[in-house]
Amino acid sequence: MKKYLLATVALIAFAAPAAAADLAARPYTKAPPAPIAAVYDWTGFYIGANGGWGSGRKCWDLTADVVGPFVPPLAEGCHDATGGTAGGQLGYRWQAGTWVFGVEGQGNWADFTGSNTSLALLAPTENESRINAFGLITGQVGYAWNNVLLYVKGGAAVTSDKYRGFDIPTGLLVDSAKETRWGGVVGAGLEVGFAPNWSVGVEYNHLFMGDRDVDFAASGIFAPAGSFSRTSNISQDVDLVTVRVNYRWGGPVIGRY
Repeated sequence: MKKYLLATVALIAFAAPAAAADLAARPYTKAPPAPIAAVYDWTGFYIGANGGWGSGRKCWDLTADVVGPFVPPLAEGCHDATGGTAGGQLGYRWQAGTWVFGVEGQGNWADFTGSNTSLALLAPTENESRINAFGLITGQVGYAWNNVLLYVKGGAAVTSDKYRGFDIPTGLLVDSAKETRWGGVVGAGLEVGFAPNWSVGVEYNHLFMGDRDVDFAASGIFAPAGSFSRTSNISQDVDLVTVRVNYRWGGPVIGRY
């Protein structure tokens, strides 16, 4: 029995090193990848809505009436036509590094109204103006800090304008006119992406609409309805402040290590 135990111990001692040599080496574990920081990409088409406030500065000069032309024109006075606006925009942007370039079309309903008493007409008359709508076609250049975009813009502007004259003692309509006026626009905006495809921003625009000779038609009170009443040279500038929300598609959010 003693010999058997000695033989068993000897066999175990001999086999242990060989078994240890046959064990597999500890597997290599790759380190976890570094975290990826999301980078906001402004490239893509976008559509959105906007709303805000506007003011149009109007100055009238009487250049002619049924009596004849006035040289020099007679100043009728100025007023601010103010009110609210709401509309939408559609555009495309592409990003190159930190620079962002784009084109955009915007159309808005508006209710900018104002009036003043004419200083030139013999009959006491209230001159009223109203901007019913406007549109902008612009190009943009901006600089992006990831999801924050600061940009400037410029291009063409168009407004839909209506004008009326009221007899102050009676409040009756004396004459009226309307026009579609083209001009230029410059502006700037700040936009922040708060989701991969959504952004919100605020924008300011100044419209340079120049001055135009506007022919008025009589209402029928003091002259036959539709007949010539007067011509006033009306100048116009418009200031706009709007809040915008855009949805963008066609430009992915990319990753950077």
